[in-house]
Parts: sequence; C-alpha cells; structure tokens
Amino acid sequence: MAAVAEPAPMPAPEPEVLAAFEDAKGFMPRGEGLALYAAATEAAALGLPLLEVGTYCGRSTILLAAAARRAGVSAITVDHHRGSEEQQPGWEYHDPETVDPEVGRMDTLPTFRRTLHKAGLEDHVIAVVGRSPQVARAWGGALGLVFIDGGHTDEHATADYEGWAPHVAEGGLLVIHDVFPDPVDIMTGQAPYRVYLRALESGAFEEIAVTDSLRVLRRTAAGI
Repeated sequence: MAAVAEPAPMPAPEPEVLAAFEDAKGFMPRGEGLALYAAATEAAALGLPLLEVGTYCGRSTILLAAAARRAGVSAITVDHHRGSEEQQPGWEYHDPETVDPEVGRMDTLPTFRRTLHKAGLEDHVIAVVGRSPQVARAWGGALGLVFIDGGHTDEHATADYEGWAPHVAEGGLLVIHDVFPDPVDIMTGQAPYRVYLRALESGAFEEIAVTDSLRVLRRTAAGI
C-alpha cells in the first residue's frame, strides 16, 4: 500500500514578525493571523499586490507586509482611521488611547505608523487613507489578495465586497474576517457572514480554508 503524502507545512512568518504582530494593538488572534499569513504568502506568488480593507492599528498589516516583502510585491491597506462602528465611544471595542485629544475623534493612523516602524516593514506597505468605497472606485488594477476586515454593518461589509472583490485576479484569494454564522453575534459577524455566503453563491469563489472566523476563498470564475 502506497504511503500517503503528508500535507505541506503551512508557511509561517519569521519569529520577529510574529512577535511584532502579537505586540501590536488589535483584535486578530494568533491562529487566524497565521492563516492570514499563509494565504498572503500563497497569493503573493501571483506577483500582484495584496490589499487589506480595515487597517486599524496595523496588527494584521504586519503579516501581509511580511508576505509581500518575501515575494517582492506591495501590501496596500485602506482605512479612514476614524474607527468602525463598534470602536466608537460607548461601545465594547472602544480604546480611549486612539482618540485624538485635539479634534475629539478617533485617529488610529499615528499608532499604525508606529506599528509598522517598530516592525521594520514601512517600505513594504502603501497606506491609503480614505473610505473604502471611494478608494475602490478609483482603483484600476488586479490584486492577488483582498482581505475584508472593515466595518461590520451590512452597508459597509457589502460595499467593501462589491468595491474590492471584482479586483481579485483569477486564482487570487478573497479573505473575509469575523465570519460568525451564529445570529447572536449580530454586531461582529453577521454582515461578514452574509458577504461570505454571497461570494460562495456567486459561483466565482470556492472556499479553500477555514480558521475560526477567518475564511479564505479562491477566485475560480468571473463575477461577484
């Protein structure tokens, strides 16, 4: 009886990259971060940029940037840096340290820049400061990976999907974070879950990996 080949080990970031990820402000758990890095490493082999919607303070950007650096491509991250709905004052995920005392609003851009500087990855990231739908309308190129991790309302999650999924190249990856099928998780996961279902039902994407709330889909046909 022929021996069954062991699956190839999942690519892992360098120890210093993983340490920077774990030290950065943000919400992504280690296991999902490692899955994101593996997806980014695979997608970067297409020779196209990797794009993230929803930067916050740069925790996941570190992993995309490390994968981009290894492949010689760029990581692009899009955010208005004023915080999503659940990060505003009075909500569970609000962090007072991210509020600009002069203007009285959240501004995660300075923290994000410090995060990249400490990780030594500034040269591999293009930070776009703006609202995702506006940036998507101005975007013209194909992408090897789109990571949707922005606002969690149906309005914002749907706009991110409709704006960026069309730019995923053939064979490229669409990664969606905070996918929670349980209806009790209305704020954090139901809108991303509905976007995930829409992507599968479109016939344009097939699921290739699941790690907790992270879903990785590959483009196999045109459309969204």
